[in-house]
Amino acid sequence: MISQSLVELIEKNADNLAIQWLKDVKKNVNTPFYHTFEEDLLFERARNMYKSLSRWLSISTPKEETAKFYKKYGEERYHEGFPLPELIYSFILFRRHLWLFILHSDFYDSAYELLRAMELNNRVILFFDRALYNMALGYEEAKKKKSKRGGTRTLASYSVQ
Repeated sequence: MISQSLVELIEKNADNLAIQWLKDVKKNVNTPFYHTFEEDLLFERARNMYKSLSRWLSISTPKEETAKFYKKYGEERYHEGFPLPELIYSFILFRRHLWLFILHSDFYDSAYELLRAMELNNRVILFFDRALYNMALGYEEAKKKKSKRGGTRTLASYSVQ
């Protein structure tokens, strides 16, 4: 079982984790769109993600719930203009800051605690894999819907007068 106390420690430090992530994403060369986006909103999204970690990592949370949430997340970010590669990289940074926090928390002082931290890491990786995949699906579906609605014109649709 995942160490509930470790997850609680992460959720308790959600503000700090979100601040660290925000600093990184706002200056990282791989996330230039984030440099111009509203900081308060980015912070709140990151904070909520860290605060709800136990829900997403719980075995009782159906995969379909995660899929639905992150497909919608991807669709919303598409409509806000976020480039997909930057969204993916922001999740990489999110996971990186989470793991750095765990490593520096001095949480594990025994082999058993280290094993629990590794179990948590495996669940986090699985969660992020699913979240990223579904976010990209939602993003691409929104993109396709927009191009269908926008009626992209082909060369054959133009007439010469």
